[in-house]
Amino acid sequence: MSDRVIELISHELNLPLNKVHGTVRLLQDDNSIPFISRYRKEMTGNLDETQIQSIDTCLTYYTELQKRKTAILKSIEAQGKLDDELTARIMNCWNATELEDLYLPFKPKRRTRAQAARELGLEPLAKLIMSQRGGDFESLAAKLADGDKVATAADAIAGAQDIIAEWVSESMAVRNTVRRLFRREAVIRSQYVKGKEIEGRNYENYYEFAQPLRRVSSHQLLAMRRGEKEGFLKVSIDVDAQRATHDVCRIVVKGRGADATLVEQAATDSYKRLIKPSIENEFAALSKEKADGEAIRTFATNVRQLLFAPPLGHKRVLAIDPGYRTGCKIVCLDAQGNLLHHDVIYPTPPNNDTEGATATLRDLAQRYRFEAISLGNGTASRESERFLKKIKWEHPVEVHVVSENGASIYSASAIAREEFPDKDVTVRGAVSIGRRLLDPLAELVKIDPKSIGVGQYQHDVDQNALREALDFTVDSCVNSVGVNLNTASKQLLTHISGLGPQLAQNIVDYRAEHGAFTSRRQLLRVPKLGPKTFEQAAGFLRVPESDNPLDNSAVHPERYALVEQMAHDCGCTVAQLIADGDKRRLIDRRHYVSDEVGMPTINDIMTELEKPGRDPRSGTTGVDFDDTVNDIKDLKMGMELNGIITNVTQFGAFVNIGVHKDGLVHISQLAKKRVAEASAVVHVNQPVRVKVLSVDLERGRIALSMRDVSQP
Repeated sequence: MSDRVIELISHELNLPLNKVHGTVRLLQDDNSIPFISRYRKEMTGNLDETQIQSIDTCLTYYTELQKRKTAILKSIEAQGKLDDELTARIMNCWNATELEDLYLPFKPKRRTRAQAARELGLEPLAKLIMSQRGGDFESLAAKLADGDKVATAADAIAGAQDIIAEWVSESMAVRNTVRRLFRREAVIRSQYVKGKEIEGRNYENYYEFAQPLRRVSSHQLLAMRRGEKEGFLKVSIDVDAQRATHDVCRIVVKGRGADATLVEQAATDSYKRLIKPSIENEFAALSKEKADGEAIRTFATNVRQLLFAPPLGHKRVLAIDPGYRTGCKIVCLDAQGNLLHHDVIYPTPPNNDTEGATATLRDLAQRYRFEAISLGNGTASRESERFLKKIKWEHPVEVHVVSENGASIYSASAIAREEFPDKDVTVRGAVSIGRRLLDPLAELVKIDPKSIGVGQYQHDVDQNALREALDFTVDSCVNSVGVNLNTASKQLLTHISGLGPQLAQNIVDYRAEHGAFTSRRQLLRVPKLGPKTFEQAAGFLRVPESDNPLDNSAVHPERYALVEQMAHDCGCTVAQLIADGDKRRLIDRRHYVSDEVGMPTINDIMTELEKPGRDPRSGTTGVDFDDTVNDIKDLKMGMELNGIITNVTQFGAFVNIGVHKDGLVHISQLAKKRVAEASAVVHVNQPVRVKVLSVDLERGRIALSMRDVSQP
């Protein structure tokens, strides 16, 4: 990559040149972002994952821009219109919009009014008028009038003005002037489509809406665009037309003669017919891209928090998918999440067989010795929870309520069919609910992130950008935690640095054929897994069964020799060094710094030796709902309740308060002080105390507040 591109990225991201240069080299050498951020800190200057991803995004932008330049140069050259000056302007252009402006006069177009006028031989007349030098354009117009296709001199002049209008619309100076005006003064407006007022009531906030584009929030813009797409709203972006026309004419009109008047008329037509629609589309796309970016960042943050939900750990679990008429589907899982038993109980209406359900559960508790219950939070959840808490168990049993979002998607997926080919969707769904308690990350990677219930407008944003952001988020979470090489599913392994679906499958197949891995080095025996992949993946894979304790840590195999040298210098084994904090404290870290290994890597190694393979996820949290509140009809204004945040958006947070309908804490009600961004003060799965502000039974809406509430 050229030095110029490195400079541009450095300036755009406000990062030192040497850090950008080192990171770009690593990215171009097919290193993954998790690997770079964890194991190549010396080369990146200790940049984090987000900064490295930003560099990668910029690198992709400029790479694609370079390809576009090459295509444009070829196109113009084929037209015989390429000269050295234009080549230099194109090669020195590093902005996609400016590049397209340079190409616009040469870009193949559909048949336009200007093109038709050129075919009639009117371009010389257009050039004479456009020059505004007082030439006798009327005589030339009369000569060009042939009484047929150009009936009169006035027709010739009108055709010439069409050509001038196109020239004006292709002027970079004109387009940039109009862009500046749009940036400062553009207003986005929406109106309802007549005849759709009742059907489109969800969008009534936007029936008569006008706001400066630069101040409109992303959720407002996405809501308007959705309403427009569904046919309920008409949305436009505009500026004062008179002001815009004046600015355009100021650039192209020179003098006060008759020819200048014609140019002014052509410029006015150009703005209305060509420039304004083009720039409006451009700003519509830019504003949509910005709104998409904000919505995607919020969504990705929520997904990260959900994936980082604390695991229960290796415990035997009873999972329950609650229901009314069809009963509660139950499954027993061992500590690794394997299905041991499934059944159905009917403790809720209309059957109310609490006695039979109790007997069944107590029997299963004796047989499978489950230590916790994972209860889905869907229909009949509250009733099922109250029933469970009344049971007197012979040994301690914890009850946890977990989100069901996406469980039905998983249960009908190819992944679920592959795991449980002889079980129906209800059993598969209950298994998913149970496994989410054991390890949310390991289970949720099997589900499309768009389906796990923490998004807002996820179907309205750019789907490629959303997929890239969510893939990055999932990869980041999986690699941050690390996975057990001998128990991880194919879906979990797929997200490990350097792997992917095929190599993940090869690892699972190798494991099935040869048994558990006994070392990281054994990975090199997996078909198609070569040294480069091993380098990228090994540090994120754990092998608890290995004789080498470093195989169950985040220390990379390339640094095993360094740790062994540390242990040797301390007069002990690696295992003893890990177990003995006093020995580790004797180590002079500076002694092990070299040209290849810097202090950041040394510090990471020492941190890992203190607690090998540590899980960054914290302990489980729960919430006790008010037993007297079970339905939205039970809510009263001023009531204070416990809740748990299920989704964070740009306009507030949704909270489950145990009534099967989440309430909304608007951003203005999140705290006593002004909150600019909801995610700065709350997060998914956070227990909160809220006050009921209002209840709209007809629309099923609950307004809540976190201001001025007492502590539980």
